[in-house]
Amino acid sequence: MKSTKDVRKISRQLFRHSFTSGRLDEEKVSQMTQTVLATKPRHYFDVLKDYERLIHLEVEKRHAVIESATPLNRTLGDQIVANLKSRYGEDLTTEFRTNPELLGGLRIKVGNDVWDGSIKSRLDQLQEQF
Repeated sequence: MKSTKDVRKISRQLFRHSFTSGRLDEEKVSQMTQTVLATKPRHYFDVLKDYERLIHLEVEKRHAVIESATPLNRTLGDQIVANLKSRYGEDLTTEFRTNPELLGGLRIKVGNDVWDGSIKSRLDQLQEQF
């Protein structure tokens, strides 16, 4: 039990030191990883595994997946990206996907935030009500 707490404590410390000006710094991440591999503290593999998980979660918070039933026109796509960047910051990356299962509307996912304005989700909600 104590080793798990120690692993998480160390990985969180590494994670906190991986930022420059509030943004994840690739160079610092690499330095932290190399330091752990060079010193090989107790349970270092578990530390690196938890550190990777924290890094992955941070990267996900800065990536938006925008799904639509049909391809979006350029103007609408640019407007959506501008709105998302104003909310989440200019370093947000975006990815557009076409998903015919949505039937219509949009589904936008940024990290753990999901906005689902698709027809499929509305039909599913109606089905649950009956």
